[in-house]
Amino acid sequence: QVQLVESGGGSVQTGGSLRLSCAASGFTDSSYWMGWFRQAPGKERERVAHISTNTGSTYYADSVKGRFTISRDNAKNTLYLQMNSLKPEDTAMYYCAAAPAGYLWSDYFTPRPYNYWGQGTQVTVSS
Repeated sequence: QVQLVESGGGSVQTGGSLRLSCAASGFTDSSYWMGWFRQAPGKERERVAHISTNTGSTYYADSVKGRFTISRDNAKNTLYLQMNSLKPEDTAMYYCAAAPAGYLWSDYFTPRPYNYWGQGTQVTVSS
C-alpha cells in the first residue's frame, strides 16, 4: 500500500524557517517524480517545488525561489522541503505528492500526473 506521510509543519513568525518531511512507503520514491504543493483556504492547490526522478533536477515556483529548497534522500525514501524567510503568504496546507515517470516534462509542473498524495501538514506564518 502506497503511503506518503508529511511532518514538520507548524506556526512560525515572519522570517522564520521550517523543514517539512515526507516519508514514502509502498514504493521506491527514487523511481517517481516528487513534488510539494500547497493550498490556502479559498485558493486552488498550487505547486511549490518538484524534483525529477533521474537527474534530481529541481524546479520552483517563482514565489518561493531562493527561499525554499526541495531535496530527496533515496536511501531513506524521504522528501524534504526546507523553507526559509517565511512570509504570511506562505500560510497553507502543504502536501507532498508522487508522480510516475513517463509524462511530458511540462506535465510535472501541474498536479495532473501526481497520483499519490499525503494528508498534508499545516504551515502558518504570522506577521
